[in-house]
Order: sequence, then structure tokens, then C-alpha cells
Amino acid sequence: MRKLVRGFLVATVLGWLAQGGCLAQSRYQLFAGYSWLSNSLNGVPGSHQPLNGWDFSFAFPAWHGLRFKVDTTGYRGTNLNAPQHPFFILGGAEYSHRFGRESLFVEGLGGTGGANRYWGANQTPAQTASFAAVLGGGVDTPISKRFAWRIDGGYQYSYFQLIQSAVTLIPEYESSLPTNFGRFSTGLVWNF
Repeated sequence: MRKLVRGFLVATVLGWLAQGGCLAQSRYQLFAGYSWLSNSLNGVPGSHQPLNGWDFSFAFPAWHGLRFKVDTTGYRGTNLNAPQHPFFILGGAEYSHRFGRESLFVEGLGGTGGANRYWGANQTPAQTASFAAVLGGGVDTPISKRFAWRIDGGYQYSYFQLIQSAVTLIPEYESSLPTNFGRFSTGLVWNF
């Protein structure tokens, strides 16, 4: 992990020096907005319930259209008599390209997801952590020099499972639980 962080820092500094030490052309980005997840964690067939929440991300200055991005999302809802409170912390790459005024981007992110303990049907115990990944993209439409409106969406994978008991925490594989989700976000981007 340390080698990865060092490599990222070296690449960032070299990219900055290659641009003459000027980051004015490619800025940091801060995004905040609404997010929608296509199903709840316990959304078995016949009981699909989408979740609503928030999305917040921070992206570093771009180098030839490629930037490192950290994305966090959180959702709230209820399905099958159980509260659903998943959240995700992801990091990865975003590649963007301008077409006229708009900027189109694609992204690939990976990280971790968390959830409340009793999200299973009728509040049965379940795992509180999972690997998560997102593949998607979107468009930024400028509304001023520093602000843009973003619409993005994509595919999200996460693998939360039920457990046999809250004491032993042994996973209980349930093939009907969802692992594939659709994700949509919209909100304001601040370029600074």
C-alpha cells in the first residue's frame, strides 16, 4: 500500500512539473448531490425497493484527462421490515474529455461498503462490510466559470450476505440477495 501511495505522489508531482508547475488548467473538483441505488441490500425477487441518499466526491487535478477520485455515498430506506443504511467509500480513476461546453467522463472505482447490522428481512443479522466496485460515467454541464451540474450513473457491485448469528459472524450464502445494482447521482460540481 505504501508503494502505491508513493507511486501516486511521484506521478502527481511529475505531472505537475510537466505542466510547468501550473495546475490552473486542470482543477480540483468537489461534487455533492443526490444519489439513487436501484435496490435495497435485502431486495429479493418480488420485494425490490430502491434507496435514496447522498453522494460526495473529491477529484484531484487531471493529467491528460485522467484524475484520481475519492467517492462516498450513503443511502437510507426500509425493505421487508428492516432498515437499510448502506454507505460506500471508493477510490479510483476518472477520465474526462470536453465536447464543446460539456465534459463527458468515465470512471472505475473500488473500495468498501458498510451497512447496519440488522438489514436482513425482519431485521435478521447480516454482514456489515463488503467489497464494492463501480463502473460508470456521466456529463458535466457548466453553469458558471467554477460550477457545473453533473449527471452520472453506472453499475455497482457489492456482496453483502446474511450471517448465521451475531455472535459467530459466519456468513450464510443466500443466492437471491442482490449483488448487482444500478446507481444514479446528480448535483453540483465546484472546480477550484
